[in-house]
Amino acid sequence: MSALPELIVGPFAEFDFMRHALVGSLALSLGCTPVGVFLLLRRMSLMGDSLSHAVLPGAAVGYLIGGLSLPWMAGGGMAAGLLVAMLAGLSSRRTRLDEGASFAGFYLLALAGGVVIVSKWGNSVDLMNLLFGSVLAVDDPSLILVAAITTVTLLWFGWHYRGLVLDSADPTFLGQGRSQGKGMSVMRYHLGFTVLTVMNLVAGFQAMGTLMAVGLMMLPAATARLVARTLPGMLLAAWLVASASSVIGLLISYYLACPSGPAIVLTAGVAYLSALLVSPGTTGTAKASAL
Repeated sequence: MSALPELIVGPFAEFDFMRHALVGSLALSLGCTPVGVFLLLRRMSLMGDSLSHAVLPGAAVGYLIGGLSLPWMAGGGMAAGLLVAMLAGLSSRRTRLDEGASFAGFYLLALAGGVVIVSKWGNSVDLMNLLFGSVLAVDDPSLILVAAITTVTLLWFGWHYRGLVLDSADPTFLGQGRSQGKGMSVMRYHLGFTVLTVMNLVAGFQAMGTLMAVGLMMLPAATARLVARTLPGMLLAAWLVASASSVIGLLISYYLACPSGPAIVLTAGVAYLSALLVSPGTTGTAKASAL
C-alpha cells in the first residue's frame, strides 16, 4: 500500500476507537444533513442552534443522576429539548415575540442552567465533556442510538417528503382550509420535524457535545445551499460535505492530536467558506427554485 492510502486508512484499520468514531460520524451525517437542509429552507436555523443548547440541562441532570449512562443522558437531553421547543412555541403564539426570539430566550436560559448545574454538582471535566463531547469515546450503545435515530429520521423524511417540501415552499397553503384537516397537516409536519431535530441533536450530543452537535447539521446544509440548485442536489451535497468532513476531521484529530469534534466542525466550516468564495450570486427567488 502506498503512503497516502496508508495515511488515510491506517488509523481506521489499526484502532477500534477510530472505527467507532468513523461509523458514528457517518451515521450522524446521514441523519443530520436532511434536517439541516430543511431547517435552512424553512428559515429555522436559529431553532437548530437553540435546541442544541437546550439539551444541556437535561443531559446534565441525567449525568448527575446516572453518571455516564446513555439512557439517562439521552433521555434527559431529549426531554429538555422538547420542553424548550414547546415553551418557545407557546410563547410565540401567546405574546408578540416571534418564534426565533422565543427560542433565543429559552435556549439562553437552558444553557446557563445547564452550566450552573454541572459547575455546582460536577466538575470542569464533566462540563467540557457535556459541551464538546468526544467522538473518539463513542461506544457500542452510542452507535446503536445514533443508528436508530438516523433510521427513524430517514423513514420519516421518506414518508412525509412531499408534504414537507410543500410546507417549506408555501407555509400558508397547508394552513388554509382547516375544515379539510389541512391545519392538522401543518401541525403534524411542524411537530414531527421539531421532534426529529431534537432527536438528531441528542444523537450528535453523544459524540460531539452540545456546542458542536449543531455544526455538523448546519454547516454542510449551508454549503450545499450555495453549490446546489435543486433540493435533491442540496441533500446529496450536504451529505457528501458532512461525510467528507467527518473523515478528514478525524484524520486531523488523529495526526495533530486535537479535539475530534471541533476538528470535524472546523473542516465543515472550511468547506462552507470555500463555497462562499466560489458560489455565484443568487436572487431572492433562489429558495423557490431549489424547491
